[in-house]
Amino acid sequence: MIIPAHETDACEIVTDSERFSEIVNFITAEKEIALDLEMDSLHHYREKVCLLQISTRTSSWLIDPLAVMDLSLLAGPLGDPGSIIVMHGADYDVRSLHRDFGIEINNLFDTMLASKFLGIPEYGLAALLKSRFGIELNKKYQKADWSKRPLSPEMCAYATADTADLLALYDQLRAELIAKGRISWLQEECALLCQARVTEKEGPLFLSCKGAGKLRPRSLAVLEGLLQMREQYSKEMDRPPFKVISGETLLEAAEKRPRSMHDLTLIKGMTPGQIHKYGEIIISVVSAALSIPEEELPRIPRRRREEPTEGTKHRIQRLKSWRDQFSSRLGLEPGVLAPNWLLESVADVNPTEPEELSRITGMREWQKNLYGHELTAELAQA
Repeated sequence: MIIPAHETDACEIVTDSERFSEIVNFITAEKEIALDLEMDSLHHYREKVCLLQISTRTSSWLIDPLAVMDLSLLAGPLGDPGSIIVMHGADYDVRSLHRDFGIEINNLFDTMLASKFLGIPEYGLAALLKSRFGIELNKKYQKADWSKRPLSPEMCAYATADTADLLALYDQLRAELIAKGRISWLQEECALLCQARVTEKEGPLFLSCKGAGKLRPRSLAVLEGLLQMREQYSKEMDRPPFKVISGETLLEAAEKRPRSMHDLTLIKGMTPGQIHKYGEIIISVVSAALSIPEEELPRIPRRRREEPTEGTKHRIQRLKSWRDQFSSRLGLEPGVLAPNWLLESVADVNPTEPEELSRITGMREWQKNLYGHELTAELAQA
C-alpha cells in the first residue's frame, strides 16, 4: 500500500527487499523525486547512511538501508537524467550516496543553492518551509543516532518532514529562478555538485587538525602521536574521535607536553575520566615523541606562494569594490556572485578581454556570461 505523504502523519518504513523493489518501480515513473539522507556521523567511528527519505507528489517512504542491504535498484531512478532529484544542501548527501551505495545523481535541483541565487537570506530548510508554507520543522532529532532501531514515531515524522514538502518548495524556487533568468546558474552548479565524491585523507593526521599549523616540529610530533592514539581508541570503541578526546584538548597537550598524571590535570578539557583511562598512554606517547631525533621531526608542508604584486593587490581591492556594488544591484550576497578566491585568480591573470576568462580555473560559465564584459572593463580601468 502506498501511503500519501500529506494525508497522514504516518510513513512507511521499508525494510523488506520485495517492498523496496515495488517502490523503486513506482518512483521510476516519476519525473520529480525529493530525497534526503540521515547518517550517524556523531555517534560512530565510521559514518554510514542509516535512512533515505523519498517523497513524490503524493507519497513518502523511509528506506532502511540497514535492513534492505542492496539499494542498487535506486541507481536507476536517482541517476536518470530525465528525472529531477530535489535535495536541500545536497553536497555531502551526494558524496555519501556514492560512497555507501555507488549511486550517482545526474539531474539535481538543490533548494539551498536555489535560495542563495534568489538572494534569500535565511536559506535553511526550516526557515524556508516556515516562511513559504507556515510549516514548523522540529529539529529535535537533528543530532540523533539514526543507526539505532527501532526508530520512534517521532523520529520517523522528523525524517519524513524533510522531504514531504520539498517538491512544493522546488516549484516556487524554480519559477522564481526562471523569472529572474537565473535557472542556468543553478543547473551549472548542480551539474558540478553531482560529481562530488568523498575522498580519503592522506598523510599525517595533524594535517586535518585545526590549529596544528602554529606548532613547532617537536610539539607537532607529540600531536601526531596523540592523534594516532586517539584514532586507535576511536576504532576500537566505535566512537567519533572527538568523543574520545577533543582536538582542542590534544592540541594543548601537544603544546604543554605533560610528563606526569599531575601535568594532565592542568590540560584544559582533560576530564578525570580521560586521565584515568588514557593518562598513562598519553604520557608514554609524549615521552616517545620527545625522543625523536631532530632531523626526523614532522613539519607542516608549506606551499610556496609568491607575494602578490602591488598591481595585483590593487586589482583585488578594485574587484571587491565592484563586486559589492554589482551584487547589491542583484540582491545577492557578494560571495555567491564571486567568492574571494575567484577575484584573486582574476586579478592575478588580469584578463583584458572576456574571452580570456577561460584561463580562470573554476570560473563558471554563468559568471562569465553574467559579468564577463563588466569585469574586464573594470580591470581595464585599474
